[in-house]
Amino acid sequence: MTQDIQIKFLKGVGEKRAQQFNKLGVFSIDALLHFYPRAYEDWSKIVSINSAPFDEKCCVKATVTYNPTSRRARSGIMLFETLVTDGTGLMQILIFNNKYAAQKLKEGGEYLFFGKVDEDRGRRVMHSPEIETVQGGKRIRPIYKKTQGMTSKYIETSVSNALRIYGSAISDNLPQHIREEYDLYSLKQALSQIHFPTDPESLQKAKDRLIFEELLLLQIGLLQLKGRNKGKTTAIITQDYTQEFFSSLPFEPTNAQKRVVQEAVEDMKKDEPMSRLVQGDVGSGKTAVAAAVAYTTAKNGMQTAFMVPTEILAKQHFETMSGFFKNTNIEIELLTGSTTTANKRDIKEKIKNGYVDIIIGTHALIQNDVEFKRLGLVITDEQHRFGVSQRAMLAEKGDNTNTLVMSATPIPRTLALSIYGDLDISVIDELPKGRQPIETYKITGKIRKRAYNYIKKHLDEGRQGYIICPLVEESETKLASAQEYAQKISKEDFKDYRVGLLHGQMKACEKEEVMNDFASGKIQLLVSTVVVEVGVDVPNAVIMLIENAERFGLSQLHQLRGRVGRGKHKSTCILLSDSQSPDTLQRLSVLCKTTDGFQIADEDLRLRGPGDFFGAKQHGLPELKIADMMEDIEVLHRTGELARRILKEDISLESQQNIGLKKAVERLFDSSSST
Repeated sequence: MTQDIQIKFLKGVGEKRAQQFNKLGVFSIDALLHFYPRAYEDWSKIVSINSAPFDEKCCVKATVTYNPTSRRARSGIMLFETLVTDGTGLMQILIFNNKYAAQKLKEGGEYLFFGKVDEDRGRRVMHSPEIETVQGGKRIRPIYKKTQGMTSKYIETSVSNALRIYGSAISDNLPQHIREEYDLYSLKQALSQIHFPTDPESLQKAKDRLIFEELLLLQIGLLQLKGRNKGKTTAIITQDYTQEFFSSLPFEPTNAQKRVVQEAVEDMKKDEPMSRLVQGDVGSGKTAVAAAVAYTTAKNGMQTAFMVPTEILAKQHFETMSGFFKNTNIEIELLTGSTTTANKRDIKEKIKNGYVDIIIGTHALIQNDVEFKRLGLVITDEQHRFGVSQRAMLAEKGDNTNTLVMSATPIPRTLALSIYGDLDISVIDELPKGRQPIETYKITGKIRKRAYNYIKKHLDEGRQGYIICPLVEESETKLASAQEYAQKISKEDFKDYRVGLLHGQMKACEKEEVMNDFASGKIQLLVSTVVVEVGVDVPNAVIMLIENAERFGLSQLHQLRGRVGRGKHKSTCILLSDSQSPDTLQRLSVLCKTTDGFQIADEDLRLRGPGDFFGAKQHGLPELKIADMMEDIEVLHRTGELARRILKEDISLESQQNIGLKKAVERLFDSSSST
């Protein structure tokens, strides 16, 4: 099997090249064959010199009129020059600092020249074109994403070798009857044509096959996850205590909150376990929804485990829920990595014996020694930060336990149905009364001082603020890190103010101390990276400045912006960017016009695509290599229907014809569980 053969064993690769391939995520022959070109150059469409378009790459077939001459330009680089003709006109070829390319050209020889055609003093000219002989050069060539020290041409050669040597070992995941029903290429044919298409039609058919397979495997896997918990459950609610809980609150829940709680409780009255995603925009009141469902669960004699991605957030939820349950007999505990050993032992003992109704914690909850007496409900917050396998590990601590997943990342419904295909979906589409709209402005660095003065005005009035800095890659030096930034402003513009710093490299206890100091008002201005995106609720924070705003996705900017506007005071978000890119300006203007997270998510998805929308690793779900859920929406629906049909006939994919599908789904989800 090609997935078992390491890339270093491919002819012409070896240890050093294998390390370069590894940087691209290619570790095996199979991964190389599925490392699809990012673009193509069409050398098959030949244009004449006279009809060649300006400023657009094209392929010209022409004869060299004389061997290239060389001269040194004023800048010191070597310049090689010749003239070529195809009978319709003459074109000058200029080659810079590439003696090898120039030596390939011989007087009277016919070649293919690929590049952009310009005009210089009435004569057509092509600068540093790619050059091939006519034999074998007239084709559609793949262009690959590359890493330092590795060219696209080298990857092309490696893929060609892999297909030639291991092509016969490619086994097809799709049963033949499915390929025939949907008129799909075989996998071997599709891989061959995606890398080396014979014509545009064959390339499209290869894409069709690979997109179809990718979306089918994804949806089979998600449906199996959903079905895994569809045995009978003993965690059944017999009496609804929602109204009792709501009447104890010091505020009136929104209609959306009431509806979503009702949907969850109705699920939990059934003998099949609940699997529900609750989507709510920033500040829509998801915690109160979780508390209401957990209250009814406790009143029915069952425990709730509430898992969140950070200790800061776990503590915030613990404090919020402790307030909700202050006048009840509900026992609530907090379990995180920094809980002392003695306390952990004591809390785990209480959980095991049923003395704790609601336990809030981080990944510490999925440790083997955490045992529940009767786990009835598992809640995970910010689901995109957990892999599906982690969610399953916690749920497996009960008997087909009910699962409630909460996310403040608004996701367009079509995409949510696919990404969270193993869950039913509820949306809190209404904000609580009194939430302040956040005014958002885009500025350039030219008026940074004015922005600083505006922040100071709020700090002088007793309010607090944030300045968000993007993460700095090792290879970048032009951006200041959050640490350098905080040091600079605390010595200069904000020397008379209490400036704090928060970033991902700090220890959990250090982050907690900073956030506590900010929440208590000891810190007036917090300089932070995106670690604050899911952070503590500080109603007194009313102003945020986001540096280099173009480096963030729209949905992430919206999440960050949601850290302010949480109290009674008018709040402002300032997006600072010097980018002149039309795309960037368009994206940032969307944020200035609306605070509707779902509208922003739609726009973000449209502008960036799902890969960027979810980040590089799809947050614990299989990464899509070729499919685009917005572009391929019809295929998404077709494969969804097919996935349901296949599993209805063969739920475990045990039949001989489905063995390939079974293995492919396992590989896809195994690779995602490690992200």
